[in-house]
Amino acid sequence: MIVINRMVAGRSESDVQIKLMAERRLFLKRRWRATAEDGTEFGFDLDSRLNNGAVILQTEVADYVIWQEPEIVHEIPFESAGQSALIGWKIGNLHLPVQILAASILVQQDLAVTQLCEREGWLATEVRVVFNPLRVTAHAS
Repeated sequence: MIVINRMVAGRSESDVQIKLMAERRLFLKRRWRATAEDGTEFGFDLDSRLNNGAVILQTEVADYVIWQEPEIVHEIPFESAGQSALIGWKIGNLHLPVQILAASILVQQDLAVTQLCEREGWLATEVRVVFNPLRVTAHAS
């Protein structure tokens, strides 16, 4: 097992990359283990958080790159600043992690969000994306 303390680079410049896929919550942890797609085992004892797409190990042959797994989230579109504020306020009362986009809000998949959208008449869809919630929220896990 190879122990990783920090990323080598923020992005890979190599033509040969070996992926290590990780769940979003692992990016928040300091200590954890994972296996790359070629079977190489890694142990993480991190000084600071890793970034999606970061190089964790470089060899003469390839870069080992960590990628966040896509997950299913609710996407709630909005048409105005006022509507986005209302959606944000009501979602905020649920204390769920959110990601703000130019014309929509992504929020962690939860039955309470489904019920809120139905009650408010908001058109919400479930999408599979790399979810990057705001880190300033109390529960951005």
